[in-house]
Amino acid sequence: MSSHHVIREKQEPALLVLGLDNFADELLGQLLEWSPTVMTTYETAEKLNAYGIKIDWIIGVETKPVLQSDVKQLDPGKNTPARAALKFLADEGYPSVNVVTDELNLQDYSSFIARITPVIFYDHKKIYAVNTGFSKWKPAGEEIDLLSSVNDLKIDGLERIDQQRYKTTHDGFYSLSFDAPFLFISEDL
Repeated sequence: MSSHHVIREKQEPALLVLGLDNFADELLGQLLEWSPTVMTTYETAEKLNAYGIKIDWIIGVETKPVLQSDVKQLDPGKNTPARAALKFLADEGYPSVNVVTDELNLQDYSSFIARITPVIFYDHKKIYAVNTGFSKWKPAGEEIDLLSSVNDLKIDGLERIDQQRYKTTHDGFYSLSFDAPFLFISEDL
């Protein structure tokens, strides 16, 4: 007896590839497993094409020939490629997007948190926004970075290592409570 899943369009996160310099091929394969909508820049398109990855959208208005057929262009206007892609994906109803990048500017993502859920892969880290009351199970000794400043931070199951870095104190749940709409955190990959 065989089983299969029917994947509805936009059910899986889109994939925005802004850079691949410090990203493992195996993890890229995992992000591509469910055939997401793939967006990239002209600079990164050649690398994706060399891997044989089908590109759906290129962010930019350059007149360079595209190495694949049926690739659409997204004019970023005055936006950064990240902001242009997030706006487009949120407007199109995508609930989430995985972002692979070599440069991190959290400002590009902050104004879209209410409309789309970005998970950013940068510098061997997985970065995402959490709301107050967030909790997650982790083994003891795992490190978490808090990348946003918040007021009235309360932690449970974590001990501070330095200004923004914390470590889980035991196997089990850790939790974060704070006075802000959201907080960006990162975990080691």
